[in-house]
This record gives sequence, C-alpha cells and structure tokens, in this order.
Amino acid sequence: MAAKKLSVMDAMFLAAESRESMMHVGGLLVFTPAPDLPPTFLRQVADELRQPLTVYTPWNLRLRSPEFLTSPLQAWVEDDVDLDYHVRRSALPSPGDERELGILVSRLHSIPIDFHRPPWEVHFIEGLEGGRFALYFKVHHALIDGYSGMKLLARSLATDPAERDTALFFARPPAARPEPRPEHAGDPAADPAAHGDEPPPPTLATLYALARTQAGAAREAGRAILNVLRAARAGDRDLVSPLAAPHSILNRRISRNRRFATAQFATERFRRVARAAGGTINDVALAVFGGALRRLLLELDELPAPPLTTMLPVNIRPKDDPGGGNAVAAILASLATDLAEPRARLEAVMASTRRAKEQLAGLSRNAILQYSAMLMAPLTLQQVPGAAGRVRPTFNVVVSNVPGPDRPLYFRGARLDAPYPLSIPYHGCGLNITINGYAGTLNIGFTGCRDTVPRLQRVAAYSGDALAELEDAYPP
Repeated sequence: MAAKKLSVMDAMFLAAESRESMMHVGGLLVFTPAPDLPPTFLRQVADELRQPLTVYTPWNLRLRSPEFLTSPLQAWVEDDVDLDYHVRRSALPSPGDERELGILVSRLHSIPIDFHRPPWEVHFIEGLEGGRFALYFKVHHALIDGYSGMKLLARSLATDPAERDTALFFARPPAARPEPRPEHAGDPAADPAAHGDEPPPPTLATLYALARTQAGAAREAGRAILNVLRAARAGDRDLVSPLAAPHSILNRRISRNRRFATAQFATERFRRVARAAGGTINDVALAVFGGALRRLLLELDELPAPPLTTMLPVNIRPKDDPGGGNAVAAILASLATDLAEPRARLEAVMASTRRAKEQLAGLSRNAILQYSAMLMAPLTLQQVPGAAGRVRPTFNVVVSNVPGPDRPLYFRGARLDAPYPLSIPYHGCGLNITINGYAGTLNIGFTGCRDTVPRLQRVAAYSGDALAELEDAYPP
C-alpha cells in the first residue's frame, strides 16, 4: 500500500487533537440554484454517488495508524472510500433560515473526525429559504490547510453557469481525466508515494547541506526572536511579543461544543478605507474585529485594560504552488481594543502589523517557519491540563484570511453565493475568525466554543457596525 510521510506541521495538528480541541477545519457553501434546476436536484446528486466513482488524492488518504495519532511511523496511505459514509444529506426544519442553518452546522462541526477513514465529510443541506441549498464539508487540518482547500474548491466548480456536468470535487467517473496530486501537480514521477516506493536514502553530502541550511535558518530565526524580546523590554507596544496578551474570557479551557456565525461584506468597503488610511484590507479587518470584540466585552464587563492580540497565519507558498499539506507561518499583532476611537484603533493596528511583517522581511522560508514555531512555543502551556485560563495566553484570538476566486462559481448551474470558513477553537483560544475572499465579497466565519465565548452572533453583527464607524472616520 502506497505511503506518504507526514510533514512536521501535519504531525503537530494530529498531536494537538483531543476530545475538546478537534483539529478539523471546514466550509459552508451556500448556493442559489438556476430556475431550471429540478426540485430533485440534490437527490440526483446523491444517486450519482452510488455509481462507480474514483476518489482522488487527497480525499482517498487515511492514517496508517489511526489508534496512535502521534506514532513516529505515522503516514498517509491510500484507501477505498465509502462515499455513503463520507457524503450525507440533511434538511432544515421550516422556515429554513440562517439561524436554523447555523444551528445545524454548529452541531456538525462539534462532531470529531473518524480517523479510521479518510478524515473528511461532506453534507448536502436542503430546505433553505428561497429554494437554496448548502454544502458543509469538514476535513482534518493535517490533511489540507485553508489555502489548499480553496484551491481544490475553485478547481472543482465552474465559471460558466451553463455548464451542467461539473464533477464532484472529491470524485470523478472512472473514465474522467485524473486530477494531479496537489504536492506534485502534473509530475507524478516526482512523488515516490505515487508508485508505492520509498524515496532513496539521502547521501552524506545531502545530509550535511541540510544541516547547514537548518543551522543557518535557526540563527536567522533566533535573531528575529531577540528583536521581539528587546522591543518588549523597551516598552514597544507596536511589536507584539508572545505572552503579551491579557487574560480574557476568550482564553479559558473549552468544551467540545461549537457555535458558528457568519458575515458577508463587499470587499470594496474594506478596500476604500484601507486606501484612505494607507493600510491593507487585512488591517481594516483587524480593526473591525477589534471594535466588535471591544463592544461585546464592554457589554459583559470583561474588557481587559491592555489590548487583545491576535495570531495571523501567513501563507508562505510560492505563487505557483498548487497546495496540499500545510505551509503556514505566523505573526502576532494588536487588535487595539483599548482604543475607543475607530481611526486611532486602525492606526494602531497598522503600526502593529507593519512591525510584525518587518520581522519576516529578509528571512528564508525555513527561518520563517522556525521563527513562527518559536513565537508559538508558549502555546503548549495552554494545553497542559488545568493551565488554560490560568497561565497568560500567547494571544487572544486567531484571525486568518484565505484568498479565493474573484469570479462567481457554479455547481451545475447553481451559483455559489458565499463560502463561509469554519476553523479551530482550542484550549486557551476559544474564538477563531477566518475570512474567505470571493467574487468581490469578504465572507467571514466566526467559530467559537459554545460554552466559552458568549453571544458569538453579536460579534458578527457588531463587525458590521465597526466597519460603518471606520467608513465614517474616513469619509470619501
């Protein structure tokens, strides 16, 4: 049976898996069908799954040792996929509104992955108002990251609404053209696992060169970390250091129960404010979330005096990388929740992200990964039983931005209205906010622990109010 070793980061996601901190990510895709699609459309899709289909990589990979997630011999192996298990149909109770959809998806996201099978599920959800339907999928973060997920999604949907034979994104008829492997697109010979062969043993010269490269990267990363620590000792508020985050109700021990909320905004609203302020769309998003969280925590009388901080995953793949696995670095930044005035908050966020990016400038890819690992190292303290909520958090919230296609996409004539991402809360970080860009919109998923983050839906609603305040602060 062909085997493929896990990367270090993939193994870390498996090691972090627990009953409460489940390391799967997901997506909620909402579609509006074309007028000529029959009411039995989803039933037809379900019937199609009962026909002979070939499930392609990475959806046909499972763990070789599902009982021992942290085994040093752990690897991905190809498996026969039972589509009746992995693909399911659900229906919403009337009236099929956004609230009912959110309740169902929150429950589905609270269920752990079965590692004895390829670690993913797809749920077709019908019964939405206006004849719409949704697709919820989840996949373990060890298998793919958000970047890979969006690449696979965009590649599987059509840009032409008249196209009605779009293949399912995880399978194809046996006669269809094979999909390239994400790690070696277009070059199967470059992947020894494709032929069931182990890669040749490295030579002494190769090992020596690798050791020199890693040692050099460690020196680069060490210097960058020293810069962060010196800035912290000097009282520099712009360059956020690990453990600078204040204690908050967002950073307690979590349960396995999830709550999910969404928001969608026109990208141009964020872009206009960013241009006026001299920042980026990400800067504006952080200021928006900072304003929303400030308002919620003030209402709960739980706002810390120091500003909340965020961890920002940073994609470090080359532009032509097709995806697969994980290739993500990290930076820390302030959400400036200590500032009531929207303009001042955005300026503080911009100063913080600018300093964080300067730390990565000039570093090699290996050095960036090592620097990120050093920044995140204190996070392991939060996973010690009883530590979450007692030791100082490494950061308060995770905010990530996954770019997506800029043109509308279709599944057999049904238009994709919004792709909402679902992510991972864990002990010491009960709220994760992820943005998906799509066709001129920013689609935001707020994934939180149901028992740790109260009134999560208000964070989504207050984000709209915070954006409007920034637009008023930077008039056209």
